[in-house]
Amino acid sequence: MKTTFYSNGKLLITGEYLVLDGAKALALPTKFGQNLTVEKSNKQEIKWTSYDADGSIWFDETIPFGAILSTTPFETESIKNTLIIILRTALQLNPGALLISEGYIVTTRLTFPRKWGLGTSSTLINNIAQWFQIDAFTLLKNSFGGSGYDIACAQNNTPVVYYLEQGKAIIETVQFNPSFSKNLYFVYLNQKQSSKSAIASYKEKKNNLETQKEIISQITQTVLNAKNETAFAQTLENHEKILSTILETKTVKETLFPDFNGTIKSLGAWGGDFVLVVSEENPKSYFSNKGYETIIEYRDLIL
Repeated sequence: MKTTFYSNGKLLITGEYLVLDGAKALALPTKFGQNLTVEKSNKQEIKWTSYDADGSIWFDETIPFGAILSTTPFETESIKNTLIIILRTALQLNPGALLISEGYIVTTRLTFPRKWGLGTSSTLINNIAQWFQIDAFTLLKNSFGGSGYDIACAQNNTPVVYYLEQGKAIIETVQFNPSFSKNLYFVYLNQKQSSKSAIASYKEKKNNLETQKEIISQITQTVLNAKNETAFAQTLENHEKILSTILETKTVKETLFPDFNGTIKSLGAWGGDFVLVVSEENPKSYFSNKGYETIIEYRDLIL
């Protein structure tokens, strides 16, 4: 008997980095996500196979139960070791979840290309949490780390305003159906950004950000309430300027697209994955001419 779990991918529209410190962020679940299928075997191990969106295998390993039951820390970082750490943490949260006398065949399938950065890790963690019948936010906190907005997207089929209050995740489902969505596009920057390293860099740079945190929270609300494309675009540009100052980094438009006639905003970790583009004219030829071929309309990506 097979059991299948599914989680949505994510895009963080506002609040990147500062969401770690309590700023309110707008996050959108995507039409793409990841499945995890579990079936029992009799080999006292987990045979784990992960498929990319094109059907290719990107991870294929056998994990003995002994590695999961062990408390010995790993000296090196690898996909397999990270997975074992997540499984160890999940088992600590629910010791009865695995039948050690049996075994499992686990298959994961992404419905988006892994390189896109729409939440390969967060969808995995949420799926494992469903399998182990544990709280996904606790599993994330105790294993991989992060704010948790991506877990909120994994679990919800509507946009969410997400923030941390005394370390606790607060999720508000909201309506976000901009009348100008036909002028919104998502462009992949041809490189995946590591969330872990980006967060570490932010923590090194940040000082007392209470004022900026409040401003970003207000921007999130302004974005939600924007009545037209002009107000929406201006608010996103203001967001970019604030984060550029905090991170001591040029905006993506300044760096890569200074001649673009429209608004471009980084999403999530700066320097990779997707950007949000606001443009009255279809920008596909502009970005294609610069070597960026993955340009997706809002309606085709957002759930």
